[in-house]
Amino acid sequence: MHRDTRDEVRTTLHALEAHLAWWGLRQFTSEEVYFQWQRQTLSPVELATLHRQIEQKRRGAVADEVVFYDAAAQPHILPVLYSQQYGYYRAVGPQVADRVGDAASILDVGCGVGILTTFYAKQYPDKTVVGIDRSPASIARAQQQAQALNLMNVQFECLDLDHRAPTRSFDLILATHALLQAEHDPGIPSRSWKTFERAGEGQQQADFERRTGIGGRLDRLYALLPAQGRMIVCEKTRQLARRVPFQRALAARGLGLSEEPELIRYSLVEEIADDGPLFLLRVGQSQEVQWNELPEPDAGSLFDRTMQRAKATDPDVPLYENHWPSAQRVWEQLQNRHVIKESTRQEPDGRQLHVELGQAEEGGYLYCANTLDQRQLVIVEPARRRMLESYYEEIMNGA
Repeated sequence: MHRDTRDEVRTTLHALEAHLAWWGLRQFTSEEVYFQWQRQTLSPVELATLHRQIEQKRRGAVADEVVFYDAAAQPHILPVLYSQQYGYYRAVGPQVADRVGDAASILDVGCGVGILTTFYAKQYPDKTVVGIDRSPASIARAQQQAQALNLMNVQFECLDLDHRAPTRSFDLILATHALLQAEHDPGIPSRSWKTFERAGEGQQQADFERRTGIGGRLDRLYALLPAQGRMIVCEKTRQLARRVPFQRALAARGLGLSEEPELIRYSLVEEIADDGPLFLLRVGQSQEVQWNELPEPDAGSLFDRTMQRAKATDPDVPLYENHWPSAQRVWEQLQNRHVIKESTRQEPDGRQLHVELGQAEEGGYLYCANTLDQRQLVIVEPARRRMLESYYEEIMNGA
């Protein structure tokens, strides 16, 4: 498949930034400046109404979600709210545009007001692009903006994929932040807090697909793909407990990887968002690229005694701290590990949590692990172990 050179990618990014500016979106690196603009643009009543709609949307009801996105599509509200997603558009847009390839027809699922949909249509005037969304006001805004851009190759349809799919097939289906919106769903836990492995496909997988709605959506979309049809998907599945069942749902429907998945990271004003991988998929199982259910390579370092001595001069800095999956390996390799107290319990959200306070040759340590793949290891000098004891009690008390 053709891939752009670095210069072409840079050109695509510049084109996207100009496109976002046309929509009235701005890039912010300061929350103070962003919220000042928000207060200058929207009235107190409008802000209060939007905050209430956001809270209602978080309950997960489709009707509340539609009400919020209908409000967000209003011309003076749209730039303010969607500017928060500037980093997301900048990260995902060029990646998707780079992978359109020879597809003649493209479906953009959950297109919203059509910000990226119209960008793809501008980039590829010889291709037919269709955007669908269940917010009527968003679709109306997308249609108006497409007309203003004089785009003749893009169409928009108000359609809820949970109930109905388009009636035609597409060479390429795009679904970014559209298929797995149940952000609070924990996914499928691992077998125990000691492993990242999960049970094979079965009732847990079926339950995940049912409660998140991903199963039905994928079934409807897969039916629209011809032989050798492709999909590009990217969802909030950075957490392994969500990524694994999502991958299994894709694979179970005959979608194979065309290339190694690429992690997506971007700024939400001052915060950093880490989404799950961007998957390029093709109908039929690929033999070159296999699905991977291991934790992603992480930023946690292994224990270094040289660094330990260097940090020993600063009483406020732990000798070692790791919040990544690699913390498990370091914990397993601690020398002469002696457990002072530990607890393993079931949390209300379904995860199994293990907390352990101990002593090893490396120092006093606190280790936390759960079945949703979170790991944490802190090592301090023996004299500072009381600090870890306080931390241990805070965790046990649910603080």
